[in-house]
Amino acid sequence: MDQLDYQDGNALAGPLSEIFTLDVTTARGTCAGCGRRGALAELRVYGPEPGLVARCPGCEEVVLTLVRGPKDAWLDLRGSVSLRIPIAE
Repeated sequence: MDQLDYQDGNALAGPLSEIFTLDVTTARGTCAGCGRRGALAELRVYGPEPGLVARCPGCEEVVLTLVRGPKDAWLDLRGSVSLRIPIAE
């Protein structure tokens, strides 16, 4: 594959800023553990220390974790197959 076939990650800045300015709890996710689909608002969230852990209400697998530091936040979505995020036109 030719190196000119791709752009660097900065190409995501505009599209991602549109997505993450919305209320992401309305996004519909798919659990990687059991395949259950539902709004992020339906997840069971534990925390707040040392961070938030959101588990699937169907199988109790971790769907996402969010840890905040003084200057950074870490979001881990490896327990989610996908997120379907509604956006206004």
